[in-house]
Amino acid sequence: MPSYEPRDEGEAAEIVSAAAARSERLRLVGGDTKAGLGRPAQDEATLSARGLSGITLYEPAEMVVSARAGTPLAEVQALLAARGQMLPFEPMDFRGLMGTAGEPTFGAVAASNNSGPRRINAGAARDSLIGVRFVNGRGQAIKSGGRVMKNVTGLDLVKLMAGAWGTLGLLTEVTFKVLPVQERVATLVFSGLDDARAVAALSAALGSPFELTGAAHLPAGLEGAHARTLMRLEGFSESLDYRIGELRKLLRPFGAAEVVEREPGAALWTAIRDATAFAGTTEAVWRISTAPTRAPALAAAIGRALPARWFYDWGGGLIWLAVPAEDDAGAEAIRTALAEQGGHATLIRALDAVRAAVPVFQPLSELLMRVTLGIKAAHDPAGVFNPGRMYAGV
Repeated sequence: MPSYEPRDEGEAAEIVSAAAARSERLRLVGGDTKAGLGRPAQDEATLSARGLSGITLYEPAEMVVSARAGTPLAEVQALLAARGQMLPFEPMDFRGLMGTAGEPTFGAVAASNNSGPRRINAGAARDSLIGVRFVNGRGQAIKSGGRVMKNVTGLDLVKLMAGAWGTLGLLTEVTFKVLPVQERVATLVFSGLDDARAVAALSAALGSPFELTGAAHLPAGLEGAHARTLMRLEGFSESLDYRIGELRKLLRPFGAAEVVEREPGAALWTAIRDATAFAGTTEAVWRISTAPTRAPALAAAIGRALPARWFYDWGGGLIWLAVPAEDDAGAEAIRTALAEQGGHATLIRALDAVRAAVPVFQPLSELLMRVTLGIKAAHDPAGVFNPGRMYAGV
């Protein structure tokens, strides 16, 4: 199978133009750390962004960083950390869960809208993404957005490219807003709550003025541990002392809370971010988004239908779910429960045969599919980019 690795945007545009002319279907890759996520590839060649590497702009005072799409994510994070800054949305490292190697890339963060526990406070990756350069399916180099937040007129291609999983174009450069690293981070840990009580506690804390940057619940039995409900706060030390005290008062009906800081606290949130409870297993893994108040009932309904393990992030708005990999990997039971409770599910890890047979991303209504097909045709008329990765025929 041919493999292309352009060294600059111009070369990438030439490769795509030639591929479109001969209707050659391309699988887009960065570090390939998410291989196996999405429907099985229907490609004839690989187009890699790895050669498009290097930080092109960093303005700490303006809190903006730009880098070419193939730049290792770790390189950008190290640069930011040296100046006391960070990407606000806490991107997940998929390697443990997916059993992949490689190096996560900066462009893939945008392409997958990769967002971790801090999303409840700072928003998703797309909310910090303010500029992109990409090559569309005609082989044209496109620039959208810039270096400030309010610069969009007309169609917002920046947000359109975020979470498109490389189906609309090859990202060549991305620009994100960044935030300062906070002076202190502390996590309140409540023990022994069942799912419903835990989500109630998280909802009370998130509805308070004390500004959580993480809100998760690990049910009893997950990795053999007792139930733990986690609430993360960040800021100046004096502010944290006050907010911790007030939260303890507010949440007194849910029991006493332990405060965990430094490395033990950071390790808790890394494990939640990367879903390490499900790494190294043979189970199929789903991500389910729903209303937090409905999450316990939704998880319980799935648990009655098939063997399952789960935990909650985003205050209950995100359920990480592991089920047996056989048959349809629980797709029918999960979609049935979602139809009753509301929400959508993405199959993150499963056998190739399962990913070919069941919808991996949430099925679209007829109207939304028409819109999706229209957007695909406008940006990639020859259908060369990641064909079928998200939806059959797209």
